[in-house]
Amino acid sequence: MLTDAGAVARTQRMGGDPEPSYSPAMSELTVSVDLDATPEEVWGYVEDVASHVEWMEDAVAIRFTSSQTSGVGTTFDCDTAIGPFRLVDHMEITEWVPAAAMGVRHVGMVTGSGVFRLEPLDAGRRTRFTWTEELTFPWWMGGPLGARIARPVLGHVWRRNLVNLQSAVGDHVRRASAST
Repeated sequence: MLTDAGAVARTQRMGGDPEPSYSPAMSELTVSVDLDATPEEVWGYVEDVASHVEWMEDAVAIRFTSSQTSGVGTTFDCDTAIGPFRLVDHMEITEWVPAAAMGVRHVGMVTGSGVFRLEPLDAGRRTRFTWTEELTFPWWMGGPLGARIARPVLGHVWRRNLVNLQSAVGDHVRRASAST
């Protein structure tokens, strides 16, 4: 079930502070969804970074640039497309806690950090999946104006991504159950 009255995943500024304490060229965004799967089952699906293109509509392709494909230190390029805008997002995994968290650092044209957090719900039978990003846009991508415009657009795209993730995790859990 998606949060916020079950309709869509919520988008909120971190901390809920009415006065932004971040750079005006930065866009901070958090979206979350409650999934009918344990944190271990959710992790069993999202730990495969290459599969993120299956549920992230803005992720077109992922190419690993390191010899490893999981864990801290993994680097990859993600071809990203939102509407007519296209870029290659260079990322490095900075946090890797199975069934709990996966963090990345963006080091390309758009810089910043992101993290997926998995929080157990209902005695561990369900999971709240929270995705937080803090992104900084260069001047030639609009700087502060680009950040202001990007926030609702990215929120919309990422909420759809979480709907896709909800479906994909459900399919993953059903396949795993059928094979045991």
